[in-house]
Amino acid sequence: MTTTPEHDRRIARMTISTVFPLYVKKIERKGRTKEELLQVIEWLTGFDEPKLKRLIEQDSSFEEFFNQATLHPNAHLIKGLICGYRIEEIQNELTRKVRYLDKLVDELAQGKKMEKILRES
Repeated sequence: MTTTPEHDRRIARMTISTVFPLYVKKIERKGRTKEELLQVIEWLTGFDEPKLKRLIEQDSSFEEFFNQATLHPNAHLIKGLICGYRIEEIQNELTRKVRYLDKLVDELAQGKKMEKILRES
């Protein structure tokens, strides 16, 4: 699926410091914990809590955030619809990575089991 260049630029410029509190609010409203969110983020990006905290404090953009990330080898297994886009069809690599994260947060908020979210066998 093709996103527009403007859409991709907007995604790249968004900061993790702006989005992270929204993720926390979303999952806590559904009875999940910040610790579970941190586990999901670490699985996807390789960032432990201190590293994530530094990126938030530095007001890192999603572009900077994912440039430093080491994506989990099973990240490609994250599929489905998010924000009107089918993840596996998104052409822009950075936008696809951001949507991976969005999808994992959605699955956490939906109450899915952690083994399913983390694509464990």
